[in-house]
Amino acid sequence: LHPSPGYPWRLALTLEFRLGRDGLSVTAGARNEDRVPAPFGMGFHPYLAVSEGATVDTASLAVPARRRLVTDDRGLPTSATAVAGSEFDFRTARWIGDSVLDTCFTDLQRDDDGLARVDLDHPGGRGVTLWADGAFRYLMVFTGDTLDPERRRRAVAVEPMTCPPDALRSGTDVVRLEPGGSWSGRWGITPR
Repeated sequence: LHPSPGYPWRLALTLEFRLGRDGLSVTAGARNEDRVPAPFGMGFHPYLAVSEGATVDTASLAVPARRRLVTDDRGLPTSATAVAGSEFDFRTARWIGDSVLDTCFTDLQRDDDGLARVDLDHPGGRGVTLWADGAFRYLMVFTGDTLDPERRRRAVAVEPMTCPPDALRSGTDVVRLEPGGSWSGRWGITPR
């Protein structure tokens, strides 16, 4: 990544995609090639679908997050709040139904292996898990309600992110890469 007016730091970025019997795994890396510290954040935008042509309304979703970000009318985070007992509580799998999500979740519960796992299941028995390691502290979940009608609510975007939206402006959880310093993180998708 070469310096530009909006981001004047030089980073070496690496991405490794592996597809195998266990699904897709992505390893991302960044190294600061500049002479000064660089702010850094990374996110991915995969869409998950478990049934051809069906809407997400009939799917079951589990998101292992204890908190979500509250946003203003422009979609920028203003605070965080607990999900317990709210319409955003997907800690235990439940039907998406008519829930509209364009929501950033955080305070992720992780399994013994350090991974946070989001499960999306179709009533017919097909399912998929998106997993992310500890480098990704946020998950944006989007049910696609603002997409074109033919794409609306056909899949759920589950986006592993290192920091929340608007982080380069707010400074919230931005990774600080010292000169020569590096960062790495892994996430993936496993069919079930």
